Order: sequence, then structure tokens, then C-alpha cells
Amino acid sequence: MIIVSSREFRQNQKKYLDLVDENERVIIQRGKDKAYELSKEIKNDRFFDNPEVMEHILVGVKEHKEGKAIEMTREELRTLMGL
Repeated sequence: MIIVSSREFRQNQKKYLDLVDENERVIIQRGKDKAYELSKEIKNDRFFDNPEVMEHILVGVKEHKEGKAIEMTREELRTLMGL
């Protein structure tokens, strides 16, 4: 694992991205309380990689096709969501 400052990363992006490509773990430290880990691919998209979420989406699409959906105004939707 390599930890670098955000300044060091900006100055040597290619070097650190190449290390990530070689499966090295690179952490960018930003200030005292922020840190970011570089990854060469997106993992666990919280919506589309989650089978439960995808099942809910597919059920909603099916219900809409079957005419089980209702129309709501923007204001009704905001009220329902508590906004």
C-alpha cells in the first residue's frame, strides 16, 4: 500500500495510475481527515450491481406495463417524500 499526498498524486498521476494497474493499493491523503483509494474498476455500484435493487426495478417495470402504476404530480410526489 502506498499513501501519497494529493499534491504528489497530481504531480505524478501516471506513475500512481500505473501502480494501480499493477494491483498496488494507492491511497491519496487530502488534508488531515480525508483519504481516497484508487481503483482500476468500479465495484459495487450501489444500484445496478445490487440484485435486490435490480429486482425492485424489474418489478416496477412489470407493474407499469400491467397498468398498475399511478400518476402523481410533482407536488404530490414531494409531499409523499416529505420534501
